[in-house]
Amino acid sequence: MALGRFLLKRGIQGVLVVWGVVTAVFLLRFITPGDPVTFVAPLDASAELRAQIAADLGLDQPLYVQYVDYIVGLLQGDMGYSYLRGTEASTIVLARVPATVELAVAATVVAIVIAIPLGVISATRRREPADYGATLFSLVGISTPNFWLGIMLILVLSVQLDIFPTSRRPIGLFETFAFLVTVENGLAAPMDVGAFLDGLWTWLWHIALPAVTLGTYFTALVTRLTRSGMIEELGQPYVRAARAKGLPESLIQYKHALQNTLIPIVTVLGLQLGTLIGGAVITEAVFSWPGLGTLVIDSINVRDWPLIQGSLIVIGTGFVLINIFVDALYAYLNPRVVH
Repeated sequence: MALGRFLLKRGIQGVLVVWGVVTAVFLLRFITPGDPVTFVAPLDASAELRAQIAADLGLDQPLYVQYVDYIVGLLQGDMGYSYLRGTEASTIVLARVPATVELAVAATVVAIVIAIPLGVISATRRREPADYGATLFSLVGISTPNFWLGIMLILVLSVQLDIFPTSRRPIGLFETFAFLVTVENGLAAPMDVGAFLDGLWTWLWHIALPAVTLGTYFTALVTRLTRSGMIEELGQPYVRAARAKGLPESLIQYKHALQNTLIPIVTVLGLQLGTLIGGAVITEAVFSWPGLGTLVIDSINVRDWPLIQGSLIVIGTGFVLINIFVDALYAYLNPRVVH
């Protein structure tokens, strides 16, 4: 019951945050320099044509009417119409979501695989070369700008050594798994394992550098968090009692100390995953990764407001949903937070 009330409270707060994001994004169009009609209308458009375009965009209505119409449209799944691209904004925005999610999840996996073992080693070997190396890595990782790291990786590993591609995403992860579940004439077709493996390798090959670039700061952050948490747990009385009982050191470190350290790490992982989704703009631009980040930048350059607003709303909503999920997971792992 307490958990249900806790989740209901978080859900209501999440709805209010999303409403605030939608309101801020809606008002952004009116406080930003530039007339959307100018970018849609031809250069030699007459005043009558410009007025007609403004009416089609709903810009001739009072602000409160535009706001209500926009909210009602969003509740129906309508993000507006992109006149510059000639299609619904929701179609374009939702088509870019998988690429951004793939990049954020891949960066998170890179951080987990590297950071947690590195943090444990650093904590269990304090004041040794391994500890100093992990600390130096964390400092460099947190201090290195993503855009600079991405450019350097491209110059060295792509241009000079020709190991990885410089950019693009020829196939998505979901498209790769589609080779395993194909339907022809309403019947399941045989699995094309060879095509699946080729597609998976191509996807991994192209996402490696963007994931490392985006996940470096995250990796450094989780490494420091793991190290500090492990040091604190290893000094607890239950660890001394376990050692007095003769339990193996590896069991004490990885089963007991690390397990208790993972609770705050899970919270940070979830929150940072939402941050990665919203903060992938620069990384996507550097690697020409076809996600929401590049869509936002391209749309800002031409003042395509339906796409700008739709992308920002999806990013904000995703961040809120991830936070609610993390709160639920944290409440499950540590029931004391709901009381």
